[in-house]
Amino acid sequence: MSDLRDTLAAEGGLLAGTLGADGAVDEFPLAVEAVREGHRLHTGAPRIVTGADPDLALLAGDRLYALGLAKLAERGDLEAISELADVISLCALAQASGDPALAERVWAAGADALEHGRGPDHPGAAATIQSQRGGAQVGRQHGE
Repeated sequence: MSDLRDTLAAEGGLLAGTLGADGAVDEFPLAVEAVREGHRLHTGAPRIVTGADPDLALLAGDRLYALGLAKLAERGDLEAISELADVISLCALAQASGDPALAERVWAAGADALEHGRGPDHPGAAATIQSQRGGAQVGRQHGE
């Protein structure tokens, strides 16, 4: 499995020059790792693209969101795209409301659904957060 660090290094350019020395990456596929690092860049806690100034970090985060979603689109994985879109929007809402712990729960639920496929035991980010918030609707309704 290729990882985000290798992809960014191979692309070269400005982002390749910002890669930190830590070679650790998550064990999720490249697309999920790209979106995760994009979120981290947006919240100021990147693990891979660590040498970017704040303005570049926001642009790099957007680029990594796009890279991850594009990789899934290439595979035709609409369910994963939908799940990650929920994760991105719910994390942004959590961060904006000053609740980084909620953002981490969103990531955990989304990653679980991506790893195992959505189902009763792995409902996804939106359904998990909805149940934790007493049924308040969040995210998109899947299957519509």
